[in-house]
Amino acid sequence: MTEDRILLEGMIFTGRHGTLPAERELGQPFIVDVEMRLDLQPAGSTDDLMKTVDYSEVHRMAQGIVEGEPVGLTETLAERIAAAVLENFPLVEAVKVKVAKPHVRLESTVLTGSAVEVVRYRATTQ
Repeated sequence: MTEDRILLEGMIFTGRHGTLPAERELGQPFIVDVEMRLDLQPAGSTDDLMKTVDYSEVHRMAQGIVEGEPVGLTETLAERIAAAVLENFPLVEAVKVKVAKPHVRLESTVLTGSAVEVVRYRATTQ
């Protein structure tokens, strides 16, 4: 697997996800980071967008997922974003997705945030 990476960090979207009714009613910010592993040498040596991943497309997909259909778990958002990247960008060998919720309240304690991170690899046929 290549060591090359494309990083999209700190994408902030508003979503209505969570297990509490207030989270779904009011909505809240979600911060998304996506790291994609793929060979960047072909794009770097040819300056050809078709030989890499269009960042704007990844941003648009992540935004559509986070701002779309409400789900209960942050894990579900991360899984959906990772699956969409692997499905839509065949050059990507692996993807890491972090989804964070800032300012989380757990009973009487306020956290600066919570996050989940998933790493998924393209299935290979051998």
